[in-house]
Amino acid sequence: MAGSTRRDESAKRAAAMRPLDFALPEGARLPYGQIAEACFAERIGPHGLTQEEYEDTLAATAPALERLKAAYADGSLPLLRLPEARADLAAIERHAERLRAGCDDLVLLGTGGSSLGGQALAALAGECLGPLAGRPRLSFLDTIDPARFEGLLGAVELRRTGFLAISKSGATAETVAQLLLSFAAVRAAVGESEARHRFTVITEPGDNPMRQHAERFGIPVLDHDPGIGGRFSVLSLVGLLPARVAGVDIAAVREGASSVIRALNAAAQPAALPPAVGAAIAIALEWRRRITGNVLMPYVDCLALFGMWFRQLWAESLGKGGKGSTPVRALGTVDQHSQLQLYLDGPADKMFTLVVAAEEGKGRPVPADLAADPRLGYLAGRTLGDLLAAEQRATYDSLVAAGRPVRLLALERVDERALGALLMHYMLEVIIAADLLGVDPFDQPAVEDGKRRARAYLSERGRQ
Repeated sequence: MAGSTRRDESAKRAAAMRPLDFALPEGARLPYGQIAEACFAERIGPHGLTQEEYEDTLAATAPALERLKAAYADGSLPLLRLPEARADLAAIERHAERLRAGCDDLVLLGTGGSSLGGQALAALAGECLGPLAGRPRLSFLDTIDPARFEGLLGAVELRRTGFLAISKSGATAETVAQLLLSFAAVRAAVGESEARHRFTVITEPGDNPMRQHAERFGIPVLDHDPGIGGRFSVLSLVGLLPARVAGVDIAAVREGASSVIRALNAAAQPAALPPAVGAAIAIALEWRRRITGNVLMPYVDCLALFGMWFRQLWAESLGKGGKGSTPVRALGTVDQHSQLQLYLDGPADKMFTLVVAAEEGKGRPVPADLAADPRLGYLAGRTLGDLLAAEQRATYDSLVAAGRPVRLLALERVDERALGALLMHYMLEVIIAADLLGVDPFDQPAVEDGKRRARAYLSERGRQ
């Protein structure tokens, strides 16, 4: 009987829902809109926040906003100034031209923040922006699986392949090993004097293993800003150089990010800043409703790797001292057929963010004569974009009907400016959330312990 009552209540909520308008309001300052009404009890029932719970948490973000504004003003947090920087773009363009020259393939060596931001940006090229001729194929080698490493080296023509190795510390074991083995392979193929022209290293200034290797062999070295951590480095040359090689408009990426920084500086109160609203909702749900999962589900294929970037940013920045929620990367419509059953009918311990775009009318229409079967009538004359739009709306409605807290990040266009804004939104949201939790978003002490252990195990084996 109780189950029947819950279903009736869900049906009433679903029936009462007004249609959502994914279009941004005229004059919007940001290239995305945040719709969070389905995170509140008045819309979804007991798993949502009351207005008082939300407002109390939102008010607690005010000190973080003031500190962020001060850090922007005095330059003490360099990542806040990156969006408006333009002076370095010409140099990035020159480096990109050099990496493209004479190369059919470019292999990017790195892991975590040294790789995921570049992957998220480069994914815009091709699927979202259309085919870009004259660009090398990009391969991000972010693991040390021997089979994958050997398979990649065997699949490219080493004489026409470039390598870009990225590590902030210059001592990341995985990246150092990749660099040394790749250099050895290319040296064997083309000789040492030519091999050095096939490599570029990005690492912070100072004496470290990667810089030492590069200087020994005359490999070009670009400086990683020591004031910007790896997972926050996507708007620096760490993310922008691979993106530019792929053909992405990196000035537009920064302009999108800059729109969020302008919103930060203009916000007279937290409610005016979408990242503060997002952080307040996520942390209030964690505190008040024991929401321990944070699911990001884009309904745009080329944002799949943006989901991977988000997962590291959220987990490594907030998971400290027993605090933090677990980030989950999903992808619509793929995960409607794998994870959605759990989301709708499993434990009510997750919040959801759907990234949606205006897809209606995009793609080829289904010919009416091929959908003559009455069971396929709903497809006749419809495009894949129509179907995608219907499914993203249906997933939202289903989550609301099931009483799950869900917000939308709505895009009118999927382009560089939109992605730059989303990247900056989440960096600010994470920093503000960390302030509420009382943790440092820029360190990763538990990860460092694992790195030390791995080095010790290898050293011990060497003595046996």
